[in-house]
Amino acid sequence: MAGGDGRPAGGPPPSVARYAIGVIVLVGAIASQYVLPQHVAAFRAVYGTLVGDVAVVYLLPVLVFALLVGAGPLRGWRAHFAIAVPRGLGWYGVLSLLALVVLFVSALVYLAVDPGALRLLDRPNPALEAARGDPWFFVGFSFVVGAFEETLFRGWVFGYWLARRTPWLLPALLSSALFAAVHLYYGTTYGAAAPLVFPTLFLIGFAFAATYRDAGGNLVVPALLHGANDAAAYLTLVSLLAGEALHWTVVLVGALVMLVLWALRPRGALPAPALPS
Repeated sequence: MAGGDGRPAGGPPPSVARYAIGVIVLVGAIASQYVLPQHVAAFRAVYGTLVGDVAVVYLLPVLVFALLVGAGPLRGWRAHFAIAVPRGLGWYGVLSLLALVVLFVSALVYLAVDPGALRLLDRPNPALEAARGDPWFFVGFSFVVGAFEETLFRGWVFGYWLARRTPWLLPALLSSALFAAVHLYYGTTYGAAAPLVFPTLFLIGFAFAATYRDAGGNLVVPALLHGANDAAAYLTLVSLLAGEALHWTVVLVGALVMLVLWALRPRGALPAPALPS
């Protein structure tokens, strides 16, 4: 009898080697879009279309993880909505505010050490520049990207270790660092100022990992929050006020929700359900 992850029920979990291959393919697939089209003309036709880009960057890693690791870490993808919604909003809100504090402190350090580097942040964001022709499409498409990235980074990269009953904090930190690191275009665009951007990506990734853990593997809520985060950025191309309002409304509501959760916590803890077995 087969389990939900494609292996015999009660059998050994997928090996770390198979998991590592999936991670390598994921990183390689994401990095390839920044390298291959620029240096190999034959790849420009593939990466030059949305379908081709999505196929290489997202569908290929999904296929590899599905074959090598299986669906085990994804079994709770719609579990515990009553926990996932408030925890997801709470983690996202609080860590987004923390990211703002980190950005402010880092900017002060830059002002003292290398104030000229801050001007690099005035460079256009390449993702937003690519969306200027049809910003509303990218507002909607943000939720597709959010679903793919949460399935990959929180579902498989992070969830693999929880499915093995590994303590969650170190895998959450490492998977969030990997999530931030694969956004290579920030490094190539902002150069010496890029360290100001990556802490925000790391903290948002950690918020989604914590939501996945707290809600027993729920991926829907992290995917929606991820999509809303990206959609707000694209919405600024239509209306700066609307985009900023959407972003900060979700952040502040989330922070308020976490404050309430903390005030109502039973005996100083916010217990989480176990991952589906």
